Amino acid sequence: MEQADLIASLLARIADLEARVVQLERERDEYRQLYLLAREENEHLKRGLIGQQAHRAPENDSQLSLAVLGLLLGEQPTAPAAAPELVAAHSRQKPVRKPFPEHLPRVSFEIVPPEVEREGRDAFAVIGVERREVLERRPASLVVVEVIKKKFVRKGAETALSSAVLVGETPELPIPRGTAGPGLLADSIVKRWQDHLPLHRMEGIYRRDGIELNRSTLCTWHGQLGELARPLVEAMRIDALAQPYVCVDATGVLVQHPLRCKRGHFWVLVAPGTHVLFEFSMNHDGRAVDQLLGGYTGTVVADAHNVYDHIYGPGKATEAGCWSHLRQYVLEALRIDPDRVREALASIQALFLIERSIQRAPPLERTRTRSERSKPIVDKFFAWCEEHRESALEGSPLNDAIRYATNQKEALERFLDDQKLPIHNNLSGLNLRRQAVGRKNWLFVGSEDGAKVNATFVALLASCAMHRIEPWAYLRDLFCLLPGWPITRVLELAPVNWQTTMGEAQVQTKLGDNIFRSVTLADHQRAVA
Repeated sequence: MEQADLIASLLARIADLEARVVQLERERDEYRQLYLLAREENEHLKRGLIGQQAHRAPENDSQLSLAVLGLLLGEQPTAPAAAPELVAAHSRQKPVRKPFPEHLPRVSFEIVPPEVEREGRDAFAVIGVERREVLERRPASLVVVEVIKKKFVRKGAETALSSAVLVGETPELPIPRGTAGPGLLADSIVKRWQDHLPLHRMEGIYRRDGIELNRSTLCTWHGQLGELARPLVEAMRIDALAQPYVCVDATGVLVQHPLRCKRGHFWVLVAPGTHVLFEFSMNHDGRAVDQLLGGYTGTVVADAHNVYDHIYGPGKATEAGCWSHLRQYVLEALRIDPDRVREALASIQALFLIERSIQRAPPLERTRTRSERSKPIVDKFFAWCEEHRESALEGSPLNDAIRYATNQKEALERFLDDQKLPIHNNLSGLNLRRQAVGRKNWLFVGSEDGAKVNATFVALLASCAMHRIEPWAYLRDLFCLLPGWPITRVLELAPVNWQTTMGEAQVQTKLGDNIFRSVTLADHQRAVA
C-alpha cells in the first residue's frame, strides 16, 4: 500500500508539474508577444509614424466568421476543409451619367456650322438637335445692399414745424448697426465650423472674392452672433435633458495661452433624433459633467470614466454601457492571444449583427429579439470572462478587457431590458469627430469665450446634419428671425422643429419681407426712385 500511495503521489505531482509547465509556457509566449508588440510600436514612434486610431476586427478570419455564424444560428459549425473559392461570372454595367440638378441656373449656347453662318439658315433645314450639358462654376459674389430711407411730409406742410415726418422702419439686422447681412454671416459660420477653415484661410477666400475681412472682424461677428443664438441652444439643452436617454462623450482641445497652450475639453450631448449639443470646459471632471447633465434622471450612454460615477444612483441618472468601448479592449487582447480571445470577439460581433438587423424593427420585435437572441450571447460572453479571469496576466490587454467587462457588467446588460437604448455610444463619438476634424485644421481655440462660441454653432450645425437641413440656408433664415422672435418660443427655431416652423404663414411672410434675404435668393430687385 505504501508503495502504491507513493506512486500515486508521484504521478499526481508529475501531472501538477506538467500543468504548471504548460501554464508557464503559455505565459512565456504571451510575454514574448507583448514584447514584440511593444518593440514594434517603439520603432514606429522612433520613425515618427502615427498609425490609424480606429479599432477594427481582422479581415478574412475564417475561424472568427464561423464563430459569429455559430452564435447567430445557435450552434457551433465545424470548419470545412480549405477549398478554392468560386466566384460567379458577371458583367460590369456601363456607368450612367446622372443629370444635373434642375435647380441650377442654365445658360444655353447654340453652335452653328460655318457653312450655315455664311449661306444663311434659310438655305438649310434642321433635321435634329444634339444637346450636351457641361457643369461650370461662377466665382462667389458679394453684394452691397444700399438701404435708402427717404423722409416725407405732407405737401403744403413742408415749412410747418409741427408737421409729421414720415420715414420707413430700418430693416432689422442680426447684429444691430452691423455691416453684414444674414447671408454673409451664415456663410462665415459654415466656412469656419462646418468646413473647418481657420480664420487666416477665410481671410484669403474673402480677399479673392474682392473684400478685405480681417480675422478680428470675423471673431467679433461670431462672438455677437453667439450671444444671439445662446438662448436657442440653451432651450435645446433643456429639451434634450427631457428625453429618456442621452449619449455623452468628450475630447481634448488646446486653448491658447501667452506662455503655453492649456488643455480644455469639448463635451457632446446627443439626444438621438432630437438634438446634438456641445459644451466646453477647461477641466475633465465631475463639475464639467454637472454643467452638461445637471439634474438629469434618464439613462446616460457613456464610457466607464469615473467622472460620471457621481451622477448615477437612486433618484439620479442610470448608467448604460458601451459595447464598442469594450470591443476596443477585446481587439487589443486579440493581438496577444487570438486563440482565447476570438470566442469573446465573436460574441460581440454577433451582438452588433443582431442590432443591425433590428435597427428599424418595431419596439416589441426589438424587445423579443434581444431577449431570445442577444441575451444568451451576452451570458456566454460573461461566462467566458469568468473562465479566463484567473489565468489572464496582470497588466495584459486580456486582463484589461476582462476587468472592464466585469466592472461594467450591469451597465452593459442594460440594453437587454430597454428596447430604446442603443448597444453602443457610437452616435456621440461620430458627432464628436466634428471637433476632432476641426482641431486638425485650426489646432487650438483662442480663448475660453471663443471655445463657447464654437460649441454654440457646432451644436446648431450638427443638429442640422441630424435632421438633413442645409446649414447655410438654415443659419441665414435663423438670423433673419431670431432678433424679433419671442424668447418663450425660441425652441421652435431649433433644427428639430424647423420644417414645422417654416410651414407657418407668418414666418414665410416675415422672411419674404426681409430685403437682405431676398438679395441672397437673387429673385428680388427693388428700384430706387
